[in-house]
Amino acid sequence: MQTFDIDIRGQICPSCLLLTLKEINRVGADIRAGNAEVVVLTDDRQATATIPATVNRMGFHTDIDRLEGAYRIRIFGRT
Repeated sequence: MQTFDIDIRGQICPSCLLLTLKEINRVGADIRAGNAEVVVLTDDRQATATIPATVNRMGFHTDIDRLEGAYRIRIFGRT
């Protein structure tokens, strides 16, 4: 499985969401097929709500982990 990492620490929403959607639009078919995932690293707490809500409506799945000083949002297709 291929992982596409996006480090958007320092950005605030809606920029976080827009940057994530840009990457999902680029590799969305691979994510849906289960061949890829996008991992977002952010320090914007609001992004932990906006990104998962939006991509879940698009049919993707998410996992969120709290790290020291940041959040890790994993976006994937098949479970």
